[in-house]
Amino acid sequence: MSMIVNCSNCRTPLQLPPGARSIRCALCQGITHIADPRAAPPPPPTHSHSSSHHHGTPPPPAPSPYNHAPPGPPPSAHGGKKAVICGISYRYSRQELKGCINDAKCMKYLLINKFQFPEASILMLTEEQTDPYRIPTKQNIRMALHWLVQGCKPGDSLVFHYSGHGSSQRNYTGDEVDGYDETLCPLDFETQGMIVDDEINATIVRPLPYGVKLHAIVDACHSGTVLDLPFLCRMNRSGQYVWEDHRPRSGVWKGSNGGEVISFSGCDDNQTSADTAALSKITSTGAMTFCFIQAIERGQASTYGSILNSMRSAIRSVGDDAGGGVATSLLTMLLTGGSASGGLRQEPQLTACQPFDVYTKPFSL
Repeated sequence: MSMIVNCSNCRTPLQLPPGARSIRCALCQGITHIADPRAAPPPPPTHSHSSSHHHGTPPPPAPSPYNHAPPGPPPSAHGGKKAVICGISYRYSRQELKGCINDAKCMKYLLINKFQFPEASILMLTEEQTDPYRIPTKQNIRMALHWLVQGCKPGDSLVFHYSGHGSSQRNYTGDEVDGYDETLCPLDFETQGMIVDDEINATIVRPLPYGVKLHAIVDACHSGTVLDLPFLCRMNRSGQYVWEDHRPRSGVWKGSNGGEVISFSGCDDNQTSADTAALSKITSTGAMTFCFIQAIERGQASTYGSILNSMRSAIRSVGDDAGGGVATSLLTMLLTGGSASGGLRQEPQLTACQPFDVYTKPFSL
């Protein structure tokens, strides 16, 4: 049975192979020694570093973006802002998506210009990045999620945006209402596997302390409950809604440690999200990301209810658009999960740690 230890240098969780007495961190290259109860503890690594520098060995490589607070001025009195933005196109693969990197760039622009997020506090993971730590692999996404909540304090506002493939897999613990775990597909999911909603919840939801706000915007298939939050806002076409209780029968708490977590997702757990040029008329985007940004730009995002209604009606207006021949039927198939006549529509979803009045609670990031 392997155990998890924190890197002695950057505190990143590392999986220690059975019987190993030390492990090198892939992010900061620091070596963590595991104390043997039968022997004296090893000397602290800082001593070896300082002595090695005297012998002319090169200094350690530049630190990864995950093991320190964002550079720049200290956060303002009302709290700091941090974001992880992940857009994956799966270029040159059978699963290629056209719009996801564009989604990531649009979201970054929105956060900087509309919500005053410092650029240095936004971690972008796309295939276009030259820094190997910012390629959206499974390990890098995991580390980015740890970085997002690391050191957060009351007043902080955090954002996680993901645009890429999502999927689902059978759940055998009985803690999913529909019997399936929702998953995100990192760039290397075919060899390294998917990131399951349980892990996302444990990493960025459960530790979140009182006074911290986290918004997730997840534009992926089967993404309705991908943060595993306890409550889902079930809204009809008239805008009437009820909060569904998705708390596991096991009694395990899937909410935060007092912080506020609200997630917008591209569709319900049993639906697929569209990657389409029909909405922007210019370039491919994820339908949900485009409608989310459009609602804000058009001033339709005063409350969570108004932004959700705006997104849903924008997607419906494309799906309901008659005429247009082959292009329209193809788009209808994209928006209805592969069925040219009816079938499942893409309906953006809202989930949260606690139920609230979506028409009175002001929206802000």
